[in-house]
Amino acid sequence: MVHAGISGTCRAKTRCVSPLTAGAFLVSVAAAASAQPMQVADLADLSIEELGNIEITSVAKRPERLSDAAASIFVITGEDIRRSGVTSLAEALRLAPNLQVARSNSNTYAISARGFNNTITNKMLVLIDGRTVYSPIFSGTFWDVQDVLLEDVERIEVIDGPGGTLWGANAVNGVINVITRSARSNQGPLFSAGSGNRETGFAMRIVGPVGEDGAARGYVKGFNRSGTELTNGASANDAWGRQQAGFRSDWGGRESNFTFQGDTYTGSNVPVPVFGATTVSGSNLLGRWTRQSGGSGFQLQTYFDHTQRDDQFLFRDEMNIYDIEFQHSFELFSQHRVLWGAGYRIANDSTIPSPFVRFVPQDRKLKWGNVFVQDEWAIVRSVTLTLGAKVETNVYTGAEYLPSARLAWKLAPDHLVWTAWSKAVRAPARIDRDFFLSIPLPGNVSIPIIVGGPDFQSEVANVTQLGYRGQVAKAATVSFTAFQDLYEHLRSGQNAPAQVQNEAKGATLGLEGWGTYQATREWRLMIGFTELRQHLHPGPADPAGTSAQGNDPEHTQILRSLLDLTDRHELDLTVRHVSALPNPLVPAYTAVDIRFGWRPSREFDWSLTVQNLFDQAHVEFQPNANTVPSEIPRSVFLKLVWRPGR
Repeated sequence: MVHAGISGTCRAKTRCVSPLTAGAFLVSVAAAASAQPMQVADLADLSIEELGNIEITSVAKRPERLSDAAASIFVITGEDIRRSGVTSLAEALRLAPNLQVARSNSNTYAISARGFNNTITNKMLVLIDGRTVYSPIFSGTFWDVQDVLLEDVERIEVIDGPGGTLWGANAVNGVINVITRSARSNQGPLFSAGSGNRETGFAMRIVGPVGEDGAARGYVKGFNRSGTELTNGASANDAWGRQQAGFRSDWGGRESNFTFQGDTYTGSNVPVPVFGATTVSGSNLLGRWTRQSGGSGFQLQTYFDHTQRDDQFLFRDEMNIYDIEFQHSFELFSQHRVLWGAGYRIANDSTIPSPFVRFVPQDRKLKWGNVFVQDEWAIVRSVTLTLGAKVETNVYTGAEYLPSARLAWKLAPDHLVWTAWSKAVRAPARIDRDFFLSIPLPGNVSIPIIVGGPDFQSEVANVTQLGYRGQVAKAATVSFTAFQDLYEHLRSGQNAPAQVQNEAKGATLGLEGWGTYQATREWRLMIGFTELRQHLHPGPADPAGTSAQGNDPEHTQILRSLLDLTDRHELDLTVRHVSALPNPLVPAYTAVDIRFGWRPSREFDWSLTVQNLFDQAHVEFQPNANTVPSEIPRSVFLKLVWRPGR
């Protein structure tokens, strides 16, 4: 079982419980409850068989069954999110056992897969409804501005491993694809409000028809979150508030469908002495046309994304991104399914220097272009070979070549063995080439620390994977993947004043797996784990070693229990264990979250969620050894959802 290798960690100022005790508590509560008469239908929206038949799109850029996907992929469903009680997109990603999600403070997260975790993680591609949301400033995601109305999420597809052939540079260690429901899903209006000891929030959604064959919805949401305390007892001054509004409309017939959607947001933290408040804002618009006829399909998508970040302590940035892409699929000789496409993106970036940070040049136009092709060849009925390649260009290194090969063997209808080899790159971002850092001194003097990176090239990964996915019993499914990633030209540094370099290299090896068990009609269990070993070697002039590459645990485990007590009452528990982070040292911790849900009628849902049930506070991530980390405290959140007319 997942708990076998877990050990708890306690400190004087916190009250903890061992994971074995937590697990015993979980099982005893669930067992006692399951002994009671049940009057409810299936626990979740989907049975074990239906889970395997979920249609996903992130692996092959076309709909396919989850059970047929030759990749390490975990799907977080909308029901999973609802039953977790989380209040943000970043927190929802904790439900994926193949992700490392560490909260640094009130509004900052380090989220990655297969290592290199950092608050500026740069090897994970994130998309929301087809819109790439990583920042060209650092090839990563600002998680304090990425959010959606969680009740509108249909699923989140989390792929471990490279996806460069289809998704391009920066999809090195994985892809997170957030997919919201079509406006035509007829969800109806929604009003929600919640409050707790750490956060208050609200949301509202309205829906309506568009012509004879379409629908539209609009939403507003907002929250205010309390700040954290540092381990030395001082305030981190990181309280955070954010407001967001958006819409989505969908219309069309059986062959052609159109989507038009957009969002806008603003957010800020509490002002801090000297530097004031950090503020963020942004807006986006996306249009997509999809056409399907027989064995042929076509998609054209374009979007505009405006972001602005005003952090007088670090940097002030304004960026406008324009993106267009298309893809076409067709069948060839009955054995080949061919997918090809192309895309082009422009980002106009404008920065204002701070006392510490500046980008040179101050303003820059970034351009990316790509063309790709992929062929799925059904060699025999049970064996499929997929070959693909993409050529992508950028303003720093020119053309990058991203090939991949996958072989899938269906041992039986519910058993898949697959292997894959891929080359992926992490193309330079502005922080790699144009970044200058200095320490100001009195008398208009400064000490240079980082002086750009004119020679920085793309980081390269050659990845080999072997996986199995299957329904091993009528009520149980499992998935396992072993991988080896060989890295070259990893980001490294020198003694100050330093230029950013590409002199580090190394390898990561690991095993990840998860399983779902329908214990009874009303009780579902999910377990997951990751094992990671890193062997990284610094560059010859890198005094910091490889600590700047990230800070990763060797082991993570998760256990979730979703239980329907009656037809109106739910009890859900999550136990997460993360082993110690090595450099800087962060002690291992075990977090137990519990949610109690009550549905007095079809229109109303009440829920009470407690995170860190047995732990007053713990550290999850420390960005570097020179900072004092924040402690993530226990939180309690009471939420009411009203769906009128349901």
